[in-house]
Amino acid sequence: MKFTIQLASALAAVAPLVQLAKAGPVLKRDTNITDPQVLNYALTLEHLEAAFYKEGLSNFSAADFAAAGYPDWIYGRLGQIRDHEATHVQFLTTALQTAGAQAVNACTYNFPVSDIKSFVSLAATLESVGSTAYTGGAAFISNKDYLTAAASILTVEGRHTAWINSAILHGAAWDTAFQTPLGLNAVYTLAAQFITSCPDGNAASLPTLTPYPSLTLEGKPGSTGTLTFSAQNNGSLFVAFASGIGAPAFQPIHNDSKVDIPSDLRGYVFAFVTSSNGTLDDSTTVAGPAILDVGFDASGNVV
Repeated sequence: MKFTIQLASALAAVAPLVQLAKAGPVLKRDTNITDPQVLNYALTLEHLEAAFYKEGLSNFSAADFAAAGYPDWIYGRLGQIRDHEATHVQFLTTALQTAGAQAVNACTYNFPVSDIKSFVSLAATLESVGSTAYTGGAAFISNKDYLTAAASILTVEGRHTAWINSAILHGAAWDTAFQTPLGLNAVYTLAAQFITSCPDGNAASLPTLTPYPSLTLEGKPGSTGTLTFSAQNNGSLFVAFASGIGAPAFQPIHNDSKVDIPSDLRGYVFAFVTSSNGTLDDSTTVAGPAILDVGFDASGNVV
């Protein structure tokens, strides 16, 4: 009886967290999406990351990193991440081929990297997006074995993110207590800006992916930010600030394309222009996501 009471108390304590998770960014489960399509979606992202590290570490040597003021071991660790991403590509390709499915091939990419600083900055962004992609993509996987494999890759992507943000950039190794899950179209929107072209056969192996119109947001938490996006502001648009698994924070857009940015945001926050003041999904998204990278110190204060 005592165990039953303790279990009931534990479930009661966890119930609010479950409801909080359900209130997060909506990831509608499309039953028409197959496991091979989800794996190819993941493979598309892994191809991108693998190409990014291969290109960057070919263009910049260990001596270049040292000249830029980085310790010599930074280059070696980035080389290990490069090898991890290449391994993920091979693993997912083999898994798809073993299942009798066609694996997507690498695309042609254009990374806006001009120096080591921009390379490291983009590495941090790509790793964070990769983590959100696996977290959100898990909702679409049916096969438990595939789900376990995706979770295994996710934890490594999360470690990459933490290491780059803390060891190289000297910032926080985490955002909030929960990783933000993004839907397929949101992640594809972020990835598509680096893709120049893809092999014709790739699209047939992927879920139907539709990038949103682009969005930029300039500003910091607690300030009034400036938005740039192509959709018309008809006076009834909002910005949804998605962070973690809780409900996004919605703020109305002023007529001059300004928005009040909540003061309690920390880490990587994904901002969407939406037609709804309470729902964030494909049907309500007007533009975005824009990434708001909010650095914070050991006391939790924005830096």
